[in-house]
Order: sequence, then structure tokens, then C-alpha cells
Amino acid sequence: KVHGRASHAGLDPEKGVNATVEMSYIIQQIVALENKEFGTTVVPTTLHSGTVTNTVPALAVLDIDSRSFTMAELERIDQSIKNLKSKHPEVRLEVTGGINRPPLELHSTQNLYATLEKVAASIGMKAIGSASVGGASDGNLAAATGVEVLDGLGAVGD
Repeated sequence: KVHGRASHAGLDPEKGVNATVEMSYIIQQIVALENKEFGTTVVPTTLHSGTVTNTVPALAVLDIDSRSFTMAELERIDQSIKNLKSKHPEVRLEVTGGINRPPLELHSTQNLYATLEKVAASIGMKAIGSASVGGASDGNLAAATGVEVLDGLGAVGD
């Protein structure tokens, strides 16, 4: 959340601190945290700002979806977001939330995946195939406890 100061947009815009404008600077900092080398995404998603068209917005609220294949990357993103600085000296930033799913790291799926492919071949099925995505399923939670997990084999799968 970016907390600015409301003022009349027509009569006294200079008396306000525009939370929407400040959020635009924050969004640029957030997007810059992405790391394609590690498959880390940082995506600003929902943004709510302002109340009426004739008032400098005093509040802007942004949600962020970040995903990665390693916990270290998620922790880097989380800490970086918590350390964001505003451009305007009178703005107050309020960061809530954090990591809500650990990544489903490859080592948690490799053995079961190999078994899956062997069983599929033994019953005459073609190779199942695999994909790694920075998802956020319950499989991530199970894998974080040390349990091996296969994920994404739901009702529409083979």
C-alpha cells in the first residue's frame, strides 16, 4: 500500500501526495526484481487507487504474484519488496503478506517422475512428459515437508 495525501485535483493538486504516481515508481522497482536466469517472475497484478476523479489519490493498493524455482529466490524477492523505498518523502509504504507457497523444487519430484515414466512404459503408454512451472499448488506445501510429490496430474491428465 502506498499512503499519500488527498487534495482537490482541480483546486489544490499541489497540496496532495499522489499515491497513484508514487505506486508507478514502486511498480518499476518491483518489475526490476525479476530474474529470467532463475525463472523468477515478479508480476504486479491487481491495482486499486483513488476514490473519485476530482481528488488526488491518497491510497494505492497493489497485489504482486511472484514465483520461482528456489526458496532462495523467493526470499530475495520477499526481502527486496519489504525494503522498497518511496520516491516522495511524505509517502508511507505499507507492505503486508509474503511468501505463501514454497517452490516445488525439482529434487522433490525427480524420483517419482522417473517411476511414473517407467510404469507408463510398462503398460504401453507413451511418455507422460513433464514441465516445470513456478506454480503455487498444495503440492508445494507437501514437498516443503520433505515428501516427494508429483503435481499437475489432475482429472484432465492421462
